[in-house]
Amino acid sequence: MKFASFVLIGATLGLLGACSESAKDPHPDQLVTTRLAIFKKFTKTLEPMGLVARDRNDYVKAEFVANAQALQELSKQPWVYFSAEGNYQPSRAKPEIWSQPDAFKKAQTGYLSAVDQLVAVAGSGDMPSIKNAVDEVQKSCKACHDQFRLDRK
Repeated sequence: MKFASFVLIGATLGLLGACSESAKDPHPDQLVTTRLAIFKKFTKTLEPMGLVARDRNDYVKAEFVANAQALQELSKQPWVYFSAEGNYQPSRAKPEIWSQPDAFKKAQTGYLSAVDQLVAVAGSGDMPSIKNAVDEVQKSCKACHDQFRLDRK
């Protein structure tokens, strides 16, 4: 089970890390670039918690809580950049984001709930609950990417 969890975190972090684009953002407000920068911050903030959840780093309460709270703050930020004006190249957003807005909103809500749960247990020291909460955040990221992000080609 530990190996499967490790594979899941690796895959999730790989997906999050792949949220970058090399093409220039032509939009004057840089909507795609802005949301991708936020997703990169998600990765940098979630990765240390994933390492703790996989017993690769020690749990240090103050650091873990700070990362969970930072992720919670970040978790609210990218969604406004998924507007009709933000649907242009080099975006890797699937058309389903705009054709299925209720499903996209449901994915956002699931992610936000998972992050809130992580924050709720972050300082508890209850490692099974912490590990489960980290897993749920990662699963919500992957589920959204699977449904709403084009694969890298």
